[in-house]
Amino acid sequence: MKKEFRIEGMSCAHCVMAIEKILSKLDLKIIHVKIGSAEVEFDISKVNEKDVADAIKEAGYKVIS
Repeated sequence: MKKEFRIEGMSCAHCVMAIEKILSKLDLKIIHVKIGSAEVEFDISKVNEKDVADAIKEAGYKVIS
């Protein structure tokens, strides 16, 4: 499944790196991370949307639905 998450609170390259770092801990493919969003691809039998959203929150950002 390919999904783009809109993210609130990102403002610089360090924010992008923080999101990339936390998402790299999950079993998914990071397609693109930029200020305000992250596009990922994952197998829903291994990772779900909540796992991704929780990781983004753990990094200190908010997922916009």
